[in-house]
Amino acid sequence: MNGVPYENRRRQKDIPQFSTERAKQENKSINPYMEDTDFNEKAFDMIGSNAPQDVKDAWMEAAKEVNANGLGIKKNGMLSHISQMMVQRLNKQMNGEGDVDNIDILGNTTDSAIQATKQALYNLDHPLEYVPKSIEVQRACMKEREFYVAFLERLEKL
Repeated sequence: MNGVPYENRRRQKDIPQFSTERAKQENKSINPYMEDTDFNEKAFDMIGSNAPQDVKDAWMEAAKEVNANGLGIKKNGMLSHISQMMVQRLNKQMNGEGDVDNIDILGNTTDSAIQATKQALYNLDHPLEYVPKSIEVQRACMKEREFYVAFLERLEKL
């Protein structure tokens, strides 16, 4: 049959086919609220719990424009990579600063959010050491940079 040896036909037949619809159903059964979750907002809440509303609005606009956010949280809730704002958050957590779920990186003013974003952008552009990255992580880092630039542009207009 089709010039494929019998053993290989059997193996191909036994391999389950990927179904996008099935994957959606399985994800929904694991977390029925996943489709309703706005991970851009969740990411903001993790690092900007004390930030003014206009900073949050700037974050949400930049995330929508770029289709990425400063923490590298994708639409499915998974991390695309460890972003520079995530590094800032983890450093504060390791130093015992703030609540584990809401470690404030952006501060409570527009200026403090600008400073945190500039720091993240600088750290992204000037790594302390070279670490080889997969193509996927390189792309995620490019999106991260694009997000910081868009977010910073909006913050500087406030």
